Amino acid sequence: MSLSEPVIHYSSARFNTSASKLSQCPADEGAEVAFAGRSNAGKSSAINTLTQHTQLARVSKTPGRTQLINFFDLNIEGLRLVDLPGYGYAKVPIALKQHWQKHLDAYLQHRQCLRGVVLVMDIRHPMKEFDEMMVQWCQSTGVPLHVLLTKTDKLKRGPAQSTLLQIRKSLKAALGDLVSVQTFSALKKTGVDQLKERLDAWLLPDSEDDADDQA
Repeated sequence: MSLSEPVIHYSSARFNTSASKLSQCPADEGAEVAFAGRSNAGKSSAINTLTQHTQLARVSKTPGRTQLINFFDLNIEGLRLVDLPGYGYAKVPIALKQHWQKHLDAYLQHRQCLRGVVLVMDIRHPMKEFDEMMVQWCQSTGVPLHVLLTKTDKLKRGPAQSTLLQIRKSLKAALGDLVSVQTFSALKKTGVDQLKERLDAWLLPDSEDDADDQA
């Protein structure tokens, strides 16, 4: 990358706004990447580790507490990270779950500036119902998917690598080049650089070209 090319500083992330439905989202322009995941998969911790902010995405002891679509501006104008509502926690009322799902679906289906989805899964409990739903949505819309297998510090290296390879193989069969998979640990700060490279490739067109050349 030359000195004249833009560089995303993820530590620059700043809260923009929260939206409970598509009409409340920022203007549909520029480029953004959305983070999705089942409640308690480690999504908030992953975002906070990426951005080096301890409280940018709220980490709650009550999973599913994030009920809004949260937008964070980056240092380059028009580029954003998006924290989608946690989903799947049993103690959340059914009506609220249905509300989340309705507006989450509207966002994913109609947001034109969406460049990719980071799907956060606990490596010990991958590919649950919500995860399958997200994979099917990406398959039907052609939106790129990056799977972040979190909490790898909870497993030994062998089982973690085995799960990584298994998930990568099954998703490649469904999504082909649209999907990538990595391991990640917010506790040990591992996998951060790999995540940044994927986000750069989506948010900066030149980075995407470079990634294609290296593929």
